[in-house]
Amino acid sequence: MTTTHHATDETLMRYAAGTLAAAPAIVVRAHLASCPACRARVGEYEALGGALLEETEPTQMSATALNDVLAMLDDEDAAPALLAPPPLAPVEIEGIRLPDALRGCDIGRWRWIGPGMKMSRVGVPQDPDANLILLKVAPGRALPDHGHVGTEFTYIVSGSFSDRFGRFLPGDLAEMDEDVEHQPIVDKDGECICLAALEGKMRFKNVIGRMLQPIFGI
Repeated sequence: MTTTHHATDETLMRYAAGTLAAAPAIVVRAHLASCPACRARVGEYEALGGALLEETEPTQMSATALNDVLAMLDDEDAAPALLAPPPLAPVEIEGIRLPDALRGCDIGRWRWIGPGMKMSRVGVPQDPDANLILLKVAPGRALPDHGHVGTEFTYIVSGSFSDRFGRFLPGDLAEMDEDVEHQPIVDKDGECICLAALEGKMRFKNVIGRMLQPIFGI
């Protein structure tokens, strides 16, 4: 899988530093699984962070730290889990394979939000207020023309869409800030499923979008 659209360096730096919010971090993690270039960049930023950490004053460990670790290794119940974790079931919704980055999240059922469009709200355990959704859009369907309050991070799970920034295929990451207005149109050869994290609300330009916004929280 070749990716064309990537996360920005700022986003990758925030991800490497652990300062990216939970929902965008999940979207970026999904992209990293299919993008060697961005994984390499994250590795560089992590190495830089490690170098900076080496220059800081060390923190005194507790007197029992070593014994605590050895006790964990000697625990007969914990040892099998550490050595041979059981295989994990794939993450799915109605038989559709989803990114492993969603493991542990609460994936809701598909809900109709407009002609040819369905949404599944995703619960993020570590951040109950996170705005993370799955979108399923029919072939040839245009999403409402919209802008953003904050940044929108969208990972293409399957299918493809196009807007004024180009064509987005599986594995691509669309990162749109509050200065962007666009209207994604799904390609006619199949439905498109996307994983999107919204730092704020979407700004719809048409009446229907503004009417649906309070109902679905997007």
